[in-house]
Order: sequence, then structure tokens, then C-alpha cells
Amino acid sequence: MTISETQGDTAVTIVTQTSVRSDSTVAFEAWQTETSQIIATFPGFLKQTMLPPSPPAQDDWVILQRFADSDSAIGWLRSSKRLERLTLVQPLLTGRADVHVVRGMSNLPAPSPVSAIISTRVKPGCEEAYRRWEQKVAVTQAAAKGLQGYRFEPPIAGVQADWLTILRFDTQENLQAWLDSPIRARILAEAADLTEEFHYRVARTGFDQWFPIPKEGTKAPAVWKQNMIVLLMLFPVVFLFGTFVQVPLLQERLGIPFSFALLIGNVASIVLLNWLVPWTNNGFLWWLNPRVPDQRRNDAKGTLLIAGTLIVLAIIFWKLL
Repeated sequence: MTISETQGDTAVTIVTQTSVRSDSTVAFEAWQTETSQIIATFPGFLKQTMLPPSPPAQDDWVILQRFADSDSAIGWLRSSKRLERLTLVQPLLTGRADVHVVRGMSNLPAPSPVSAIISTRVKPGCEEAYRRWEQKVAVTQAAAKGLQGYRFEPPIAGVQADWLTILRFDTQENLQAWLDSPIRARILAEAADLTEEFHYRVARTGFDQWFPIPKEGTKAPAVWKQNMIVLLMLFPVVFLFGTFVQVPLLQERLGIPFSFALLIGNVASIVLLNWLVPWTNNGFLWWLNPRVPDQRRNDAKGTLLIAGTLIVLAIIFWKLL
């Protein structure tokens, strides 16, 4: 959840987490595409990012909508256009949707494998006591294993009634260990008289959803292994799209300049990789997260297999031209 540095500390991100019916995924994506076209016309809008579910860590859809300032973000939240869109999407959803406004940039948590977005409804008149309690929590959780960042946001009058906390951890296991820890349960009990409602949702960020969540006792896949998996899928996608779509169709038939045709190709490649990389991971779990005594031999076997496959593909593509 980073915000463009060109916007300074005035930038605002609207974070929406919602659950979609299992039989309504396609319809929801179409609804979101139409909504993206509408929000792009609003003053101050910068960018929208959609993160699909990534079970078991993240069961929800996460939509990040970035605006240049708070007034622009609130203008969208209160607009009649947004209310119309929400009416249309309700039949596709299950349960409640959480919408939070995160202000500022410099201390916003950077992308990480997993984050928890915690919403708390504080009883009227207990705001200062809740602030003091939250400071106590911050000191205690600083010692939690794997904690990488922490963000605390007060309510925004007329827009967001809940107090918002964002916790950033290096792994799902470490996050869950803190959420389930006895010390945290004891601290939460101390705030029972101060709060009306409390719940949290988990969100994975960035391109981490391409790769499997490490199980207990294992580490996340090495970066160089992730890069090789991406390369294994990226090479044939780029070649095939360039050979059969970009050059003959986009450039020669439609007359699109090379730079724009290349941009279209890059967009198509990223969209395809979002499906191909997770699918490929299933066949390489033995290599990404090995549990064998001789890990070096295992690493070598997987590396040679991918390198050999890339060489074979290069030869096949060479013969096709």
C-alpha cells in the first residue's frame, strides 16, 4: 500500500476489502472494470490496484484506490456515482465490506508478504483512553516476531467511524502467532470497556500472491527461484504474443507504433502471468519449498530443469522463425 512519491504526504488511499460470492467472480470483475472507468474521471484520482483472493492468507478482494488528497478521496466516497455502483454490486457480495481511508505517505507500511487491517469502533467519550491503550499495544507488539511495520489511523468525521490499525509482518505464520498470542488476548481484554466492535482482515500485497505461502517450519521461496519461475513463463508469453499478435496484428495491420504495441504486449504478459505463475508453482513446490536432506542437490535439479526448458523453448522458437 504505497503511494506515489510525487504526491507527498497529502496523498490518500482508500482500502476496500470485500468477499465475493464464489459464482459471481466474473461478474464482479466486470463490475470493477466499469467502476474503474468511472473513478478515473474524478478529480484527484491517481491509481487503482486490485488484489484478488489468495487463500488461505487472504480470502477477500482488496481494492486500493489512490487520490492526490483527502478532499478528492472523500468526494468519491460521497458521490452519487459510487452509491449507484454499490447498489449494483450488492447481489454479488457476501457479508460486509470494509472501507478505510489511509492518509499520508512517509510512514505508510511498505509492501510485505502479509498485513492485518484491524477496525475498532470506540465508545463515545472513550477516545483518549483508547489512544493511551493503543500506545501500550504498540510497545508490546514491537517485540512480536516478524513485525515489519505498524500504522495507526483515527476516524474521519462523516466518512470513517472506525479506528484503523495496519500491522505488517514478514510471514503469515508470524502474523497469526501474534494475533493468537495470549499476551495480545490479555491486552485486548483491557479495552473491552472502551470498544463497541472489533474485527480484522488479512491482505497479502504486491506480487507475493504469485507464490505459495510458506508452511510452518519452512521459509519463503528464495527470490532467485521466484525470478526463474517468472522467467520460465515470461519468455514464451512474450515470444508468442510478439510473434503472432504484436507484430502482424498490432503493428502491421493496425499500424500501432512499436512503443504502444510493446506496452500492450507488456500489459497482456502481466495479466497472463497472474494465472500462469501460480499454476506453474504447483509443479515446482518440491523445488520452491524443499524438505529434503540434500537441499543443494534439490536446488541444482530444479535449476537445471528450468534452464533446460528455457533452452529447448529457445530452440523451438528459433526453428519457427
